[in-house]
Amino acid sequence: MLVRSFTKYWAPVIGWILLIFLASGDLMSAEHTSRFLVPFLCWLNPGISVETLAEIHFCIRKAAHVTEYAILALLVSRAAFRETNLTRARSTLFVGAWIACTVVAACDEFRQSFVESRGASPWDVMIDSAGAIFGLLVYARFGRKTGGRAK
Repeated sequence: MLVRSFTKYWAPVIGWILLIFLASGDLMSAEHTSRFLVPFLCWLNPGISVETLAEIHFCIRKAAHVTEYAILALLVSRAAFRETNLTRARSTLFVGAWIACTVVAACDEFRQSFVESRGASPWDVMIDSAGAIFGLLVYARFGRKTGGRAK
């Protein structure tokens, strides 16, 4: 029962963290993502300027940060609320989930400092943290509540 519960709730969290760490390597560096984003954007608008391409590419990459950490926060919340007896306040679990996501973001940025084609940025940790807050707000709003536990 314990293994099944871990697999159902915590394995997706671990899998998503591994995916984040994989994507933060050279594989999804700005140089590599521009290889498919820039031609696609040029196909959509052949007259697009280089400056506009750079701005759109930057915004898409930052939106990816928000999205990946919102998903992580949703997964952590799901696992925490389903696997925890709620003797603590819901806000405590939300803060704990947010801290966990922010620690993952900081570790990920630290790891990126060792990747030649990437760079570490405290701003990215803040963007990731904001993405986690967004995910927690989504969970708080749409997570079903049954018998004191979010389902």
